[in-house]
Amino acid sequence: MTGPARDIITAEEWTAGYTADGDRLVCLFCDHAVTRGHVYRLGQDLVEAGLAMRRHLEQAHGSVVTALLALGKKGTGLSDTQRAVLAHMHAGRSDREMQPLLGGVSLSTIRNHRFALREKARQARAFVALMTLLERDDRPREPQSEFIEIPGRKAADDERFAITRAEYDRIIRTLFPEGPDGPLASFPSKEKRKVAVLVHLRRRFDPARRYTQKEVDAILATASGDTSTLRRFMVDYGFLGRTRDGAEYWVE
Repeated sequence: MTGPARDIITAEEWTAGYTADGDRLVCLFCDHAVTRGHVYRLGQDLVEAGLAMRRHLEQAHGSVVTALLALGKKGTGLSDTQRAVLAHMHAGRSDREMQPLLGGVSLSTIRNHRFALREKARQARAFVALMTLLERDDRPREPQSEFIEIPGRKAADDERFAITRAEYDRIIRTLFPEGPDGPLASFPSKEKRKVAVLVHLRRRFDPARRYTQKEVDAILATASGDTSTLRRFMVDYGFLGRTRDGAEYWVE
């Protein structure tokens, strides 16, 4: 999954398949983005950004439903069979039409799957309500035990990005021994440390700017002489976006 800098993707954004990042509308499933106020050509027509994004979702991903199901078990919490049933439901197939496509299971099994999916939806709504209430809870918490907010394209659904304030501070002190604005002692191989370093380096970029590769390398050179490795990880981990030809970079 891809997308703009954000902590939580709302149900409305998942339903739309894209979210707003300033003036940009960004696809949740790839790097594609359009800018509000701009006009885009679709065949013989000129359309506004919202329609251009919706057309992109249709052409590049089939539909928002198809793209969501393609997130797999990790992204949806659904088993292969559950995702297959939902795909057939989306296609408008009856239980009997699904039967041979699901390996000849009984009609009662298919009905049970549909019932379980409705229950899962109910439970998911209850869980979202619980988490919303917990986030609104204003009772004091230990700041160092809170997870840091990590922007970027991949932070929402990847356990590597679950880093507490205490962990983050400890990693940065260790790997930037001359201070947070100084050079990196070494680029770590462990995932959590790697993510913490990339989060830290992201803060050296201006989110409002577009950068050339030379400018990106100049900033990364303040941390390490191996700018190509840092640049590659910044892009791969979703902290920097770039055009296909690498001519421009920006903060995700």
